[in-house]
Amino acid sequence: MNTLLIFFAFPIAVIIISAILQKLFNNPLAVVAFIFAIFLVVTFAAFDETFLIATLAYTILAFITAILVRLFCRTSQNNCICEALSDILNSNNGNNTDNNDNLSNINNTLNEILNNINNSNNTNSNNGNNNSCGCRYARYRRF
Repeated sequence: MNTLLIFFAFPIAVIIISAILQKLFNNPLAVVAFIFAIFLVVTFAAFDETFLIATLAYTILAFITAILVRLFCRTSQNNCICEALSDILNSNNGNNTDNNDNLSNINNTLNEILNNINNSNNTNSNNGNNNSCGCRYARYRRF
């Protein structure tokens, strides 16, 4: 029973909890410190000193999971630019009567998107807020 707990249940729990904590803390080192502290207490409260090796492995697994979640969230923020561009192109496909106006509208919208990206990068470096990417789904994101 302990073998299943050590090799199956704890690693899956670490992956799930690390992903959730990464979204909450937005800091992989804080996630790793929290997971290590929890398993350090569990090591000496419920198991013996040999479980300390598994604690280190779970800590490394938590760090890898937190980094992957962070990278995934950054790439999903870049996808909102693609969504906005596809919306612009789809909305202007049927109107070929005045191409100059369509091109100027597309150019203005692209400039607004790029300005939003630049503003969000400046905002991100100041306070860690990622909600200003210009995506229509940005209001549903917490970080």
